[in-house]
Amino acid sequence: MSMVHVAPEAHLVLDPLSSLLAAEREDIISYSMDPIITQLDELDKIADDLINSLSPDKALLSSFPGRENSAYSAGFYGNAFYGIIVGLGVAGLMLLVIGALGVM
Repeated sequence: MSMVHVAPEAHLVLDPLSSLLAAEREDIISYSMDPIITQLDELDKIADDLINSLSPDKALLSSFPGRENSAYSAGFYGNAFYGIIVGLGVAGLMLLVIGALGVM
């Protein structure tokens, strides 16, 4: 947010963002907000990445291209594996109980 000196001898400055032409005064100090705006843009990217990490089908900021559904696939196969293991364990336990009781 720098000011453009339109007429230095008349002390006129122009704000390029708002197109405001005003008199330059010694009692007003203006600071450039450009470094802060770039840091806020970086924090905005990080906040969006944090929100995207909650969804399994969104790409993360520092991931490789083509990895959008990797969390979804890993969750599906991991849960399927543990489901099969628990299901086979329960079925085996039921066969042991049925064999011990002599129902068949």
